[in-house]
Amino acid sequence: MQLGDKAVGFLLTLTSLSIFTYYTFWVIILPFADSDHFIHKYFLPQEYAILIPVFAGVFLLALLSVFVGFVMLKSKKKKKTT
Repeated sequence: MQLGDKAVGFLLTLTSLSIFTYYTFWVIILPFADSDHFIHKYFLPQEYAILIPVFAGVFLLALLSVFVGFVMLKSKKKKKTT
């Protein structure tokens, strides 16, 4: 099982580094390239560089809020029965 955990950890690390590198290049380096450069076809428009993380953050915050609410309701029911 330990080898499987290492493989999953390595895969998650590699995925995170790839996303970080892509996003960093997209936000920091790409604005300095000419707009007709071929590299622009591999990236979404610049406004998505802000919209995607904002929507992901709102979604994760909503998911976390639902989880905390569910745990609080479950905890409240447990106190009533004891």
